[in-house]
Amino acid sequence: MPITLDQLNTAPLPEAAQMLDGLYEHSPWIAEQALEHRPFASLAALKHTMVRVLDAAGVEPQLALIRAHPELAGKAMVSQSLTAESTHEQTKAGLTHCTPEEFAHIQRLNADYNNKFGFPFILAVRGPRGTGLTKAQIIATFERRLHHPVDFERAECLRNIHRIAEIRLNDKFGFEPTLGNAVWDWHEDLARHTDPGYAELGQLTVTYLTEAHRACAAQLQRQMLAIGFDEAHIDAVGNVVGVYHAGPHPNPLPPAGEGAKTLLTGSHYDTVRNGGKYDGRLGIFVPMACVQQLHTERRRLPFAIEVVGFAEEEGQRYKATFLGSGALTGHVNPTWLDQQDADGITMRAAMQHAGLPATLEAVAALQRDPAKYLGFVEVHIEQGPVLCELDLPLGIVTSINASVRYLGEVIGMASHAGTTPMDRRRDAACAVAELALYAEQRAAADGDSVATIGMLLVPNGSINVVPGRCSFSLDLRAPSDAQRDALAQDVLAKLAEICERRGVRHTLEETMRAAAAPSAPAWQARWEAAVAALGVPLHLLSSGAGHDAMKLHEVMPQAMLFVRGQNSGISHNPLESTTSDDMDLCVRAFAHLLEQLAAEHPN
Repeated sequence: MPITLDQLNTAPLPEAAQMLDGLYEHSPWIAEQALEHRPFASLAALKHTMVRVLDAAGVEPQLALIRAHPELAGKAMVSQSLTAESTHEQTKAGLTHCTPEEFAHIQRLNADYNNKFGFPFILAVRGPRGTGLTKAQIIATFERRLHHPVDFERAECLRNIHRIAEIRLNDKFGFEPTLGNAVWDWHEDLARHTDPGYAELGQLTVTYLTEAHRACAAQLQRQMLAIGFDEAHIDAVGNVVGVYHAGPHPNPLPPAGEGAKTLLTGSHYDTVRNGGKYDGRLGIFVPMACVQQLHTERRRLPFAIEVVGFAEEEGQRYKATFLGSGALTGHVNPTWLDQQDADGITMRAAMQHAGLPATLEAVAALQRDPAKYLGFVEVHIEQGPVLCELDLPLGIVTSINASVRYLGEVIGMASHAGTTPMDRRRDAACAVAELALYAEQRAAADGDSVATIGMLLVPNGSINVVPGRCSFSLDLRAPSDAQRDALAQDVLAKLAEICERRGVRHTLEETMRAAAAPSAPAWQARWEAAVAALGVPLHLLSSGAGHDAMKLHEVMPQAMLFVRGQNSGISHNPLESTTSDDMDLCVRAFAHLLEQLAAEHPN
């Protein structure tokens, strides 16, 4: 019989401790100390209380907890001395049925790991969905984490221990994160579509208006209609727009409410090359899950909900970052349609091939009237380590950092690598390398600015030729416009000085500039109320990454909610991940925000 929160909150301490037995391997003290903080408002509150207990205990008790865990497919499994919980988890992951080769490989990894770190490798083998990782995924994670620093890996073990406890606690309470599971599954399904050249490698890449991109748009449109949206269409730039009308809820369903405003939400479905499954897409699927709930309950709100899957945010195929959201704000560069991709295909031609109008008039017609909207909210995976390191599932964004991007090229003189003396070289690549080191040092001097040269290419480079040309990208970000501009001024001045000193020249094109976007106070407060209602501690943070909310900020109030990422919050990487439990909390926070708005705007 599953435990209830009321039972746990009211039971005598010994009985309550028995209810939570087995959550942390051979370490009942964590649950016992957490129970001193009863009553718990929610299961999420109980989970985080146990996190705080372990965090406050210090390093030695944490190491003792890690060492209380068995090795994966180790001696305890062979001797059948695992706890019932560990036996269930390792069996579910297939570790009790390894081939001799797999078993031997895992034993070598166990030995290497213990020798390096002094404690066993800990992994929540039931994974982010709770259904179990494959042996191949487990072994790949084992091999990757062997290269971590010791302190980082100790923290990673503790995070996995908390995930193990979370799943065990769900089992005890008979809790299934149904909403989160659905959203997690939707991400997996959409990730089937990927660009040629990447599909063969098992990598996810979806760039603007490729076949995979168009397949994603079509799938999102079909799915929106299937789960209850009243309208769903693909607009003139490839955005997928779904609308759930406002109004009361008689049968049949009414048209959009007379004079009702609209809540705008969404995020992007394009990806970086070899990226993750959740960047952007989480912000489409979470509100879709809320609309599905409303439709199932045959409920209408006093405002419409417009969910947009933005077609282009990353700027990967064309230099058109925020094209999708920029079309809604009326900020699309007219020259973009004539840009060419790496294969010489213009954006105009790509749009025509996709069946889009490919005219500036059609794009201009997408501009929204802010007076018709309540505001814009966006859900997004954090793309950073803060929430992961704090073991918090959700965070409220206070502001999105200002940013500017450039594409440049340094032109020197190609010459023979063996016969050109060092003091006579005009090496374009060395000039860019020097710039990269300066940008790193200059951004670090601010503390909260960042600078990245993410692309550095020597066209037609040869091992025995001094580079005559070097193309590069430059990405600069800071919490305020003034701080970003000061950083950019110094970095560009350094570029000019380097080129002058080295006898080379350069070209530079600004491809994107976005102002800092502080959250609208009233909307940030709504997110805070929604998170607090779930029993999750509030944590406020700024966003170093750019988001579609930055564009909508130009015309209407906006605020964002972040969801914790796993693997230290890594993003723009196949390791990008989050759990269905955190997704479930996110859907419920979004639903709470909708209810707040409904109360503020009664019929």
